[in-house]
Amino acid sequence: MTDKSFNEDPRDKGFYMPAEWAEHTACWMAWPCRAGLWANNQATQQEYADVANAIAQFEPVNMLTPSHLVEHAKALVGPNVTIIEEKIDDSWARDSGPNFLVNSDGDLAGSIWEFNAWGDKYDPYDQDALMGDRILDHVGVPKYHSQMVAEGGGITVDGEGTIITTESCFLHKNRNPNMSKAEVGAELCRTLGGEKVIWIPGDPEETETDGHIDGIAAFIEPGRVLIEINPDKTDPHYPVGMENLQALKGQVDAKGRKLEIEFVDEGIYHEGIWNGGCSSYINSYLANGGVVVPAYGYDRDVDVVETYQRLYPDRKIVQVSINNIALGGGGIHCITQQQPARLK
Repeated sequence: MTDKSFNEDPRDKGFYMPAEWAEHTACWMAWPCRAGLWANNQATQQEYADVANAIAQFEPVNMLTPSHLVEHAKALVGPNVTIIEEKIDDSWARDSGPNFLVNSDGDLAGSIWEFNAWGDKYDPYDQDALMGDRILDHVGVPKYHSQMVAEGGGITVDGEGTIITTESCFLHKNRNPNMSKAEVGAELCRTLGGEKVIWIPGDPEETETDGHIDGIAAFIEPGRVLIEINPDKTDPHYPVGMENLQALKGQVDAKGRKLEIEFVDEGIYHEGIWNGGCSSYINSYLANGGVVVPAYGYDRDVDVVETYQRLYPDRKIVQVSINNIALGGGGIHCITQQQPARLK
């Protein structure tokens, strides 16, 4: 890689990552293909198609797909999903894809972190480590590279300078053992066009991503954060939500606003009921005019639709069953990456 971009600051050209509720040009996904990860490959592929087709009601979807699965993917997705033949190792576009950036001049760019498969948990991952570059090459926009190991599911931004992330993830010894908390925060700000990082504990017991923020909390508008808390105080995961809630209380964003906190239930983690993977309702996708939210087969699935409709009264709420995706350790947000529209 040529890489004066390691030293360039996208903020010098006014670039920043817009919030997820900003208008999108497209959504990027990657077709499930890692051998041995999925208990039922056919069911998982159908659910990926279901998510893609749900998003495609609102915006175009680009699906990176290895050559041997192209025809199968085409048979399952609708006309607003474009299959792009590309070498990939896995299917978590949020984490291995780029962070799209915009500026007020109407330019589009992207920043790319190093990807090491969530701390060398899966092998191979060399093709996914190139996914950010390849997507930006498809779009044809400038790139800003980073030597920091990070994943897109580890951050949520408000588009106005504030980033929230977790200590359990990017400070883990399997990501950036030689970087201090201040250095990680500074690099997040450089690569996302941010001004302030708010750190919360995360979830050290979650061993797939080491506690990504997109299973805990998300900005829903400037100054307003949605966090999931288990409604069952006996649930093994209840303390995680409460600890992160306490860390968010009283926090002030980059503009000096005290954060307003909204709540959504999370799924079930009781042994024998828990699906063994992702059980997060925060892990949803904001599309143009819609929100695509997960269903796990819990009674709480119905309540979550009502919560999102209250939070986003002007958007259509579409729920998709993702039990087979969830078994891989992630949800709808994990398998999607928005490409924002250029500012007019």
